[in-house]
Order: sequence, then structure tokens, then C-alpha cells
Amino acid sequence: MGLAPDAPTLRERTYEHYTQGGRGGRPITPGYGYSSIAWIPEIEGSWALPLRHERITCWENPIDKAVWQLKQVCQHLPSRPITLWDNEYGCAPFVIKTADINADKLMRLRSNLCLWGEPPQYSGRGKPRVHGDKFKLNDASTWSEPTQIIEQLDAKLGRVRIRLWTTKHFRLSPQHPMSIILVERLQEDGSPRVNKPMWLAFVGEEMPPLSQLWKLYLRRFAVDHWYRFIKQRLHWTLPKLSTPQQCDRWSDLMPLMTWELWLARDLVSDNPLPWQKQMTQFTPGRVAQAMPGILVRVSTPSIPPKPRGKSPGWKTGQPRQRRIRYPMVKKRTTISRKAAQKTA
Repeated sequence: MGLAPDAPTLRERTYEHYTQGGRGGRPITPGYGYSSIAWIPEIEGSWALPLRHERITCWENPIDKAVWQLKQVCQHLPSRPITLWDNEYGCAPFVIKTADINADKLMRLRSNLCLWGEPPQYSGRGKPRVHGDKFKLNDASTWSEPTQIIEQLDAKLGRVRIRLWTTKHFRLSPQHPMSIILVERLQEDGSPRVNKPMWLAFVGEEMPPLSQLWKLYLRRFAVDHWYRFIKQRLHWTLPKLSTPQQCDRWSDLMPLMTWELWLARDLVSDNPLPWQKQMTQFTPGRVAQAMPGILVRVSTPSIPPKPRGKSPGWKTGQPRQRRIRYPMVKKRTTISRKAAQKTA
């Protein structure tokens, strides 16, 4: 359920990283981590419809969980999708583990990564080379000539320059070539507007046109809007639950409520607050604001609760037992036997 620093009786808590800072502004805070795969139904807007929303257990890692979820989702899709991934998944293990899944991948890369080009032709002597020239993202002196360069004038971002390099790969996945895209926002004089540009990597069968590909990745931020929506409006992190099973059952309601809001967007009438403007295309928050009109007409199938009377309370002399306190689960990276021998 996100942050849980003061819940020592909650089992299977792990140390999770929060980009906005956890308790006391610290990026590492005890809690639960979740992995979600969502369908982005519109070209614009903040709608993200979750297909799988599950907790990352203490014996799983985010990459293995995402690979399993992607495999489950792609089995039921009629065509090959383009999937969008944050920089946590822009790595060799993710590319290798998703190679046999019927999905194209567009991943964001960290700006300090080092990639490699195609190896030169075999000279006939010694072992054939696996890697070519080094391609360091934060060192322009290692960049080769781009395969394609275009400039666009975007209505929101202004002047944008996109560069493309092909046949690059991670050091640990030389059999999986990628196309690397650099997206830069420019000022009027052509100089970069921001210090850190956006690096993307495409792995798939057929890459869309470069003028459209970088805009597709911007739709990934709809998932961030959905997380904020379920935390603030659907109160995902509000209950203080006692067991992982209770957290999972409460979390399962979030996708269901999101899909109900999506299906009801054409049935509700806009009900803005006095300081809000009228809208023609409803956001999830605006649909949730107008849902009472539908709930009043539908009513509820449940029976009103019956009064129980005065509770007898705790019996005098009956012993009380303190709840069990569970230790934090520390996830460690597995080290191969060869690496362990080198460090020993």
C-alpha cells in the first residue's frame, strides 16, 4: 500500500524507493511495491486503464514481475502492441527476458548508460569481437553519425530535435540490437533548453515513424496520473490494513473502480464545482465527481445493517496478546559463483 514505515506488525515489508521522497524526504522507505500494466485508450488525456495491478512480493523483483505481467497480457491481445517502459526497465535483463514476448518495447534510458555498436567484420584471427565502438550517452565525443535527424515544432514543447542511431546494444545483450532516440527541446537559437535530454530505446519488429515514436512515449505518463488519482481520489493508501492479503484485496478494487468510471464517462452529466470550468472530455476525477447522480438512480442491492445493540466489550480477566512484529525483508542481488570468487 505504498508507505508503511510505522507498521512493524505488517508482514513482508520491503525497502522501496520513492522518487518524491518517503518519510522525512528520504527516498528509501519501508512499504510495499506494486507493478501495473495499463492500456492507454486515447491519444490525449489522463485516462489509463489498468490490466494488471499486483503487489511485488518479497521474493520477486520489479523486472521479473513486469515480464510475467506482460506475458500474461499479450496472450489475450489481438495484435502486437507497443509497450512503454520507464528507465528502471531500460536494461539488458529486461530486454533478454522479454525477447520471446510478442510486443514491441519503447524504453527510457538513464543518461549515464554506456551502449555498444555492431562489432567489425571478423579478421580471421583470434576470437570474433562481440562489441563494436562505445556509445556513451553523456559523452557526445563517443557518438557516431546519426542515422536520421529531424526537427519539429510541437504545440506544447516548442522546437524539438530528434536524432536516431540504429544497431546499438547493451553489453550483456549483444544479440538484441536496439534503435536509440535522443529527444531535445531547443531554444530559438538552436541551443538545448534543458540540461538532461530524453533518451529512448526501441526494440521490436517494425518501428513507427520517428516523428511519431517519441510522442508515443509521452503517453506513458498517464500511468503516473492514474497512480496519483487512486491515491488522492480513490483513497488507495488511506486504510491502515493489517495483512498482505487485506492490502491485495483492497488494491484489487482500484482497477475495478477505474474501469467503472471509464464505462460511465458517456452516461454522466458534468457537475463542476463553483470554481471549475465546464468540460466536454471528462477526466477520471470529473467522472468520479459526477458519479453520485448514477448511484442515486441505480441504488444499492445491499440490505441496511441491523443495530447490534450494546457491545459487551472485553471480558474482565481475559488475557490479551500483543500482535506479532515482523522484521523487514531485505532484497539482495544474486551474485554468480564466478563473481563471488573474484570478490573473495
